[in-house]
Amino acid sequence: MYQFYSIILVDDDPINNLINKRLITKMNIAEQVEEYLEAEKALARLANISPDEKTLILLDINMPVMNGWDFLNQYLEKNQHRKDKIIMLSSSIDFQDQQKAKKYDCVEGFIEKPLTPDKFKNLL
Repeated sequence: MYQFYSIILVDDDPINNLINKRLITKMNIAEQVEEYLEAEKALARLANISPDEKTLILLDINMPVMNGWDFLNQYLEKNQHRKDKIIMLSSSIDFQDQQKAKKYDCVEGFIEKPLTPDKFKNLL
């Protein structure tokens, strides 16, 4: 039995996604690990996952077109019924970003890149 049905990586950097997907897959905590380079596609994917399926979203802040903050606003607008766990995963070391993330009830943590097994386990 997995801790999560799905883990969704939302980051415009394909190398980061590849590394994070491999790390998470080795930890064996989800049935599937999906990666999205565009936040809009990740939001569309969530529409096809049952709200009952436990989903973890690792969300980057700085992305083109729709950034992490825009994703969170759209997520809250369209997915109030969902109980996903969202963790910000960003290269930003700006204290303001960490404080802003805390204002979103759906965000349960903030990890500075790079993702490591210890950082990840501490937020699970």
